[in-house]
Amino acid sequence: MSKLALQYVKHEPISLKDAGFSEIWLHEQICNDTSILALGKLSVKDRERVQPGCGRIDMLLLDSDDENETWYEVEVQLGPTDPSHIIRTIEYWDNERRRYPAYEHIAVLVAEQVTARFLNVIGLFAGSIPIIAIQLNALKIGNQIVLNFVKILDQRQLRVDESEAGEDGGDVDRSTWEGRVGPKIMKICDRVADIANEKAETKLELQYKKGRVVLSVPGSFFKMLGFSPKKSFVRIRFTVSNGETWVPRLTEAGIDAELNDTRVVVRLESGDLENHENLLRELIHQAIKEKSES
Repeated sequence: MSKLALQYVKHEPISLKDAGFSEIWLHEQICNDTSILALGKLSVKDRERVQPGCGRIDMLLLDSDDENETWYEVEVQLGPTDPSHIIRTIEYWDNERRRYPAYEHIAVLVAEQVTARFLNVIGLFAGSIPIIAIQLNALKIGNQIVLNFVKILDQRQLRVDESEAGEDGGDVDRSTWEGRVGPKIMKICDRVADIANEKAETKLELQYKKGRVVLSVPGSFFKMLGFSPKKSFVRIRFTVSNGETWVPRLTEAGIDAELNDTRVVVRLESGDLENHENLLRELIHQAIKEKSES
């Protein structure tokens, strides 16, 4: 589109709370189109989910990329963040992760104003609580409203690197996974592990959890790569610094890939690795190198 076809329209920042909009109305907008949060492809798993002894969580969103993946415990607040909403957000996240330890869980607080006090408090939990803070900027344009969600804080990566090992539902053996998805799919994981070890300084091994398979140094809590094997494919997540350039390269080569926040998510079927081994080797090596240096 030519820039000459675009016209400037003056907007007016407003407070939804002061303008008479309710949190329920905001819930509806988010649930009708979860992409406005810019957290990936999310589906609504539950709303007003009862929490034992401590109220109801506003909404539980699921990473629809994979049913064994991330749950987002979302608390929505009109106006600025306050202590009660901060406590509820963390409490709801903790409840759900204890009830369903086989999944990743991330706390999300959406507010019209994310205060410095909130950021200071969350800073105390750095490395312990995976939490995202999103500031909602409501803009009035004529008789219409635009909702602009801006990510102010994102501590997901700390959760993945430092505390994931204890929340995959416990250890299982390889036969459990072969019985679930078949040996052919597990051989894809084996081959990726072999390629990763071409670059790794310390030998990496596949660790089998109830909820996923991970590649890591034996005895370490740090995950180098995560695998979600299915009966006809395996989904692998690579954390790389230039994911936005990797996705088009992979897609152009015919590999199913997408960018999910900081991770390149690749779906491999039988034969894909052999057909595109050089390109995938480059991606695997980069992911291992950057993880080792982080």
